[in-house]
Amino acid sequence: MPDLPRFTAAAVQAAPVYLDPAATVDKAVALIQEAAGHGAELVVFPEVFVPGYPYWNWTMTPVQGSPWYERLYRAAVDVPGPYVDTLRAAARQAGVVLVIGVNERGRHSLGVLHNTLLIIGSDGELLGVHRKLVPTWAEKLTWTQGDGSSLKVHRTAIGPLGALACGENTNTLARFTLLAQGELVHAASYIALPVAPEDYDMAEAIALRAAAHCFEGKLFTVVSCSTVSPEIIDLIAGDDQQVRKQLARPRNALSGIFGPDGRPVTEPLVDEEGIVYAEIDLGRCIQPKQMHDIVGHYNRFDVFRLHVDNRPLRPLTLTDEEA
Repeated sequence: MPDLPRFTAAAVQAAPVYLDPAATVDKAVALIQEAAGHGAELVVFPEVFVPGYPYWNWTMTPVQGSPWYERLYRAAVDVPGPYVDTLRAAARQAGVVLVIGVNERGRHSLGVLHNTLLIIGSDGELLGVHRKLVPTWAEKLTWTQGDGSSLKVHRTAIGPLGALACGENTNTLARFTLLAQGELVHAASYIALPVAPEDYDMAEAIALRAAAHCFEGKLFTVVSCSTVSPEIIDLIAGDDQQVRKQLARPRNALSGIFGPDGRPVTEPLVDEEGIVYAEIDLGRCIQPKQMHDIVGHYNRFDVFRLHVDNRPLRPLTLTDEEA
């Protein structure tokens, strides 16, 4: 009989202390402790929470944004490194499984930053380092692509856990890769996106994506999204009133917890900072699987076949490393 835990999950909706990794990690530690104090055993944070999202890619020309790239690079996180150690210690002390987004500095080049999700066990072990496979649209000015080596489901104290960042949650094959590894708990980390086209409702888009993955996979999704603080607006917009208005638009963030029927387990949080809590019972995933199990009986593996290259991609392979 597989272990199908019941536990409380926490979805954090908050803004970073923008471009300040030390202060942002301190804020994350405080929020981890707060969530654990409410009984949470899984705590999910937004995409690139440490130390924030490059909104300038959407509001400035590439030339204007280049100095901001340097600021982000200097404020980014080394994996492994001291900020990761602090987050690992916080997870261990609180006894929670932790998913948190960081800007990760590349080891081999000053031009490499990754949009990375850290998956940390309740014992403080760094279980996974998932780098966003494809930066979305203007994000390509900042982040380098990840590879298939981090498309993994991790066996944790709260069940088999997978994680994807923002637009990856629309990537059907990436989601299927996690489902086919037995994923029952999905962490979906987002950023507030007030810079999207005017007819794009980010809160609705997040809810649709979460509902789709839950309904298709018959699992639970914990969605965490950042918010846009007045500090971020002041830094990015300055005196540009049009950009200030754009960054302050409503319905640009949603966090919540969705069940295997695709419905929210509890009321999601829109735009405001806070933590959404809900109880997850993985036993609820059994009966829906009898109807539609797309990684089991409700598929045709003689007709469809997915090949995933899970090798880490490196810019250089030295012969003596293979000896």
